[in-house]
Amino acid sequence: MSKIPENPALQADPGRWKALVFIALAQLMVVLDATIVNIALPSAQQDLGISDGNRQWVITAYALAFGGLLLFGGRIADLWGRKRTFIVGLIGFAAASALGGAANGEAMMLGARALQGAFGALLAPAALSLLAVTFTDGKERAKAFGIYGAIAGGGGAVGLILGGFLTEYLNWRWTFFVNIPFAIVAAVGAYLVIREPAGGRNRSPLDIPGVILSTLGLVALVYGFTRAESEGWSDAGTIGLFVGSAVLLAAFVFTESRVKSPLLPLRVVADRNRGGVYLSLGLAVIAMFGLFLFLTYYLQVVKEYSPVMTGFAFLPMIVGMIIGSTQIGTRLMTRVPPRLLMAPGFLTAGIGMLLLTQLEVGTSYAGLILPAQLLLGLGMGTAFMPAMSLATLGVDPRDAGVASAMVNTSQQVGGAIGTALLNTIAASATTAYLADHAAGATTPAAQKLVQLEGMVEGYAAAIWWAVGILVLSAAIAFVFINTGKPDTGAVVGSGSGADGDVKVPVIAH
Repeated sequence: MSKIPENPALQADPGRWKALVFIALAQLMVVLDATIVNIALPSAQQDLGISDGNRQWVITAYALAFGGLLLFGGRIADLWGRKRTFIVGLIGFAAASALGGAANGEAMMLGARALQGAFGALLAPAALSLLAVTFTDGKERAKAFGIYGAIAGGGGAVGLILGGFLTEYLNWRWTFFVNIPFAIVAAVGAYLVIREPAGGRNRSPLDIPGVILSTLGLVALVYGFTRAESEGWSDAGTIGLFVGSAVLLAAFVFTESRVKSPLLPLRVVADRNRGGVYLSLGLAVIAMFGLFLFLTYYLQVVKEYSPVMTGFAFLPMIVGMIIGSTQIGTRLMTRVPPRLLMAPGFLTAGIGMLLLTQLEVGTSYAGLILPAQLLLGLGMGTAFMPAMSLATLGVDPRDAGVASAMVNTSQQVGGAIGTALLNTIAASATTAYLADHAAGATTPAAQKLVQLEGMVEGYAAAIWWAVGILVLSAAIAFVFINTGKPDTGAVVGSGSGADGDVKVPVIAH
């Protein structure tokens, strides 16, 4: 193994594994929050008097703030320092969670959710970029990103279990309060343990036009898909949001190519490997978020599972993701090129999704849903781990925050698209089924059965689309990502860039 140079920016941090614990804990909190509130929403809506028309804003307020501010959050991490941004994000997230748990009305709840999203947008890219600059040895990096990938992939399903427990045995407010101890432990641990490498800050002036254009463009895009779900794709407001988003994001790209210190240096996304990761990961998340939604409703409405039982029903997917990330992905990451993990991983998840197209009202959980979830988890865990690592490899250290933010942005936008797109497809298929079969149902029992069959028909139709999306994701990963296997020794610098910052090449091309 090559000797690590004396440059302090490249020396391994002796506390790096302790640091991983607190980084992973913060990531788990952010990912949990994406699903934990879903199960609590009916109870919170009733307690706070939120109308049916406005209840979606409990989810949407978080998604808009989080998705819209991620690039800004990544740039702040590069400017302020990742450790400082990480701790501020944790404290702010805890305060916003306390506000949400104490909410006494609709306005307070929606404000708390928007604040959670804003601080999450600081926290998420800071966490991933800290991981990227802390683990520089090839084998250690594989293990660290295996753990991080398992949390990123499986945390949403853990949120369903925890949300079910808290809602059923305590009350919905605890789905917010539970974040506070997570955040405090992670913040104290980060302050004491994390040591950020020197020389990795980007102290260039903040690109204000870029911040405004990217935030408005991403908010318009996420809200457009959210609105499409409730108002329809042909709604004038929906179309206006998509057109506005396209114009704003095009203006953002043009601006970034002209300004001296861009918010998103185009070199970060122009690299074909990173571009392939962002695109394939965003598409895969479209399929995953849609599935969480459909399986939750299928198990609770069709199978009549309790919230806690529903949460536990997702355990095979979590187990699969942990095995895929920490065993398959980690063991093979230093031996094979990333595309030979990502493409087969997405295809394996696609096979699991294909099994779920066979869902019927009387489908056996053990016979179909359990093996399908295991395949999904194994595939996603295997693909997520190298994707997370590759997204920040070879990046100039001062761009690590914004490169990490792009990973989260692709996932957040993918989640918003997945929920809206697949839900719309499912609703259309259900409506068509009921139109064809409702007339033949003459008794209450028969009418109920037709309703359930219509729901399941809708889920199956949408899941077919998810299968196609995962196949496309695999194809993009295989074609775009052409880098070789990572070095297994310590990462060493190859010199300095023009600005004097150390560049860290990690993958052999």
